[in-house]
Amino acid sequence: MTKDFVCIVCPASCRLRVTETGGKITVTGNDCPRGEKHGLHEFQNPTRMLTTTVAIAGGTLPRLPVISREEIPKERLEECLQVLYKKKVEAPLRCGDVIVKDICQTGVDVLASRSMERKLG
Repeated sequence: MTKDFVCIVCPASCRLRVTETGGKITVTGNDCPRGEKHGLHEFQNPTRMLTTTVAIAGGTLPRLPVISREEIPKERLEECLQVLYKKKVEAPLRCGDVIVKDICQTGVDVLASRSMERKLG
């Protein structure tokens, strides 16, 4: 099996080719060791930070930006987003407050990525 990736760990944007043959995985196209590590990770277990917004009642804005505390397996992102799209929180909240603990049993909490005061009046 062979997969091609563009490395995102530095501005060089190397074109990586990751090949698995007989249980051995090789990465080519990288100009540095970080590219090899990135290629292996993307091939074996791709993960991403989750960033989106949730509805907030009583806030100065209608939506609150949120971010995962850690990266989430890429194949679980859509499932996690569906939970967050249905979530509604109440102002006030502080940056770093937990919005959803252990989202979709990934072991990762989703946090408020900014503070939101209660709307006056």
